[in-house]
This record gives sequence, C-alpha cells and structure tokens, in this order.
Amino acid sequence: MARSDLLISLVKAGSSGDSRSVRATAEALIAEEKAKSHNVLADRLAKALHVNGNGHRPNAPAILGAGAGRQREFLLELTPEKRIEDLVLSELNRRACEELIEEQQRASVLRAHSLEPRHRILLSGPPGNGKTSLAEAIAEALALPFFVVRYDAMIGSYLGETAARLRRVFDYVRTTPCVLFFDEFDAVGKERGDEHETGEIKRVVTSLLMQMDDLPSYAVVVAATNHSELLDRAVWRRFQLRLSLKAPTRAELTAYFQRFVDRMEEPLGRSPGMIVKALGAISYAEAEEFCLDVRRRHVLAMGETPLRKIVEERLKMWNAKTSPHAREDAARERIPPSAGSEAGA
Repeated sequence: MARSDLLISLVKAGSSGDSRSVRATAEALIAEEKAKSHNVLADRLAKALHVNGNGHRPNAPAILGAGAGRQREFLLELTPEKRIEDLVLSELNRRACEELIEEQQRASVLRAHSLEPRHRILLSGPPGNGKTSLAEAIAEALALPFFVVRYDAMIGSYLGETAARLRRVFDYVRTTPCVLFFDEFDAVGKERGDEHETGEIKRVVTSLLMQMDDLPSYAVVVAATNHSELLDRAVWRRFQLRLSLKAPTRAELTAYFQRFVDRMEEPLGRSPGMIVKALGAISYAEAEEFCLDVRRRHVLAMGETPLRKIVEERLKMWNAKTSPHAREDAARERIPPSAGSEAGA
C-alpha cells in the first residue's frame, strides 16, 4: 500500500487545486509502486495521471513505458560502489552530506510537516578531488540507481535538439527515484549573459532551470564542475546544497594513505606521512592511482617481492613521471639566463 504521507499530500494538493503538486505526488506514488514490483497498479496510476475529461494530454511525458528506452539513451547507469565512510571529507562537507542523506531517508517525517527533503547538490573544485566519488557515495547510501548524463549523446547540432533531449531525461527521472549526476556541469549551465555564447546555450539553460524547478524531491540531482565561475547565476541559485571540494591537505592525504596501510597485510616500509611527503602535492585521484598501482604489482608478485620493496619501486617510478607543468618548469630551468638577468643578479 502507498505511504500515508503521499496520500495525504495528494489529497491536500487536489483540494487546493495545485496541479503541479498533484502531478509530483502522483509520480512519487507511481515510482514507489514500481519499486515494490506492483507494476499493474503503477501502470494504472500512470494512465490515470495522463487522462483528463478530454482524453490523453498531448504532451504528457512517458512513464517508464515504451518511451523509457529513448530517455535512457542519454543516461549511463553505474553501480555505486563508493561509500561515504571510505571518503576523506572535511568535517563540514561530511556533515552536510549526512544531513541530506538523513532527509531523504526520513522524507515521510518531513512531508508530514509539509516539508520536502533537499535534493539538489552542486559540487565544485579542481579535478581529481572526489566530486564523482561523492555523488556515487550518496547514491550508495540511499540505495538508489546512479545515472550519469551522457553529453556525447544528449548535445545535438540542431536548433532546440539539446533542450528537447534534456527535457526527456528529466521526464524519465521524474518516474524513478534515483541520483542523477551531471559531470562537467558548466557544459549545460553556462552563464547566459556571456556574449560569446550562442542563443542555443541560452535555450538549454532556460530549459534546465524549468526542469529542475519541476523535479520531485525523491529524484536527487548532483552536479559537478571544475569552473563554478562559468555557471549561470540562476542555475547556481537552484542548488540547495553547494559544497566545495578543494585539493587535499597533507593531513587529509595522510589519513587517506593510513586507510590504505590498514587494508594491506604487510608493512609498507614507510609511514603514511612519509609516503605523502615523497609523492608531493597530488589529488585524491592520483593518490588512488598510486595505491592501485602498488596493489597490482603486489598481486602479480605472488608473494615473491616484499611489499616494502614494491612501494619503494613505485615511488621512484612515480617521481620519474612529470606533469605538463613540471616539464615546463624543468624546461625553463634548462634555459641559460640572459646577459641582462646575469647583470641584474
């Protein structure tokens, strides 16, 4: 049977003539019945939602029926494996995420007091510092499907095509409790006042704003961007929770490697702090890659090479790698100083 809070919300919305709330609550009921495998009831509710006194609404969105496959073309479903407990987060960010998860898990309590849980999150910060992992961890904590928007399939070359596809994605998400993840969100949420942008991106942003406003709270939207300054101000305002994931400090990296040390059965030969010092300023993604590199060599060694020796070899190889910026710095160091610079010195 449907939850009492949804039924009460449906009656309240109907009696007040709030058609938008009626639709949102009905879609929540449909999604819940589908989650319980009550497909017959869910289909009957879907048909009832899209019928009025004059017959079917011409622009009614598909409810997981024959049209669901077309919406799914623009989404990549991943199995969430990351957990909040596995991530190294600042105390403020961890608390904010835990509060949002609690609000979603206890949504019925909030709805009984005419409140809705927060469900729109913006993650910003430099690449490789856990934005995608955090979105995945939220989906894992909520036990919801994790959908990643595929820009390669959604962004079209024809006028209005991208906005139409974006609308179809949101139409699908309204029918399914899930976590919808927009990586590189500035690709569709750019500032509309930018004189260098075409009118098409402005239509996409306008459509995005309307769709986000109309999204029910059981569908969680997580957007990530490396360039928050490029986002439209109205888009920025739509997010109820805005978290900044900065590059990790030495203490945070030490905590990350401590967890890695605790999982290994042999001593690494170096403390987590010494490993961090040897690796230098790196992102969480680079730290994870180093740990995976050590584990691969350890597994393939079949116990013939001590783990401490593997760690030392990996550190030497890691330090031999240079980023483009490091190569540029090295190249500048090799250029002999000019006569003017010698005189100045």
